[in-house]
Amino acid sequence: MNLIEVEATVNAPLEHVWNCFNQSQHIVGWNFAADSWHCPKAEADFVVGGKFCNTMAAKDGSFSFDFWGHYRAIEPLSHVAFSLGEDLGESRYVEVDFLEVEGGVRVVERFVPETQNPEDMQRGGWQAILENFKSYCERG
Repeated sequence: MNLIEVEATVNAPLEHVWNCFNQSQHIVGWNFAADSWHCPKAEADFVVGGKFCNTMAAKDGSFSFDFWGHYRAIEPLSHVAFSLGEDLGESRYVEVDFLEVEGGVRVVERFVPETQNPEDMQRGGWQAILENFKSYCERG
């Protein structure tokens, strides 16, 4: 399986970074790739087997979609893994590691690419969202 990897180092305490990544009230503040988009709704049952659903939408109302899945593994303050959509197998799998480093937390996301868009486009989109996440965390 060929995973795409993106990462960012967040200058914030580990517990804050973890909470911002996994709690609905924070997800709405960072889960979009461009300023013309937003995340108007996020819901998460943050337990293994629980479901999450995040709505990503163009601010002008022209397009929106739900990004959803099920949590497969949770290791507090260090690792979360989930499957996207109804696929509970490996074809749309994501894993995220939170590693304390000097100056903050290195967040590393690895995911199975989808088949509709080129891998470099997917990498760029996921990296942009991760950069929004970093900025959100560092603002407080």
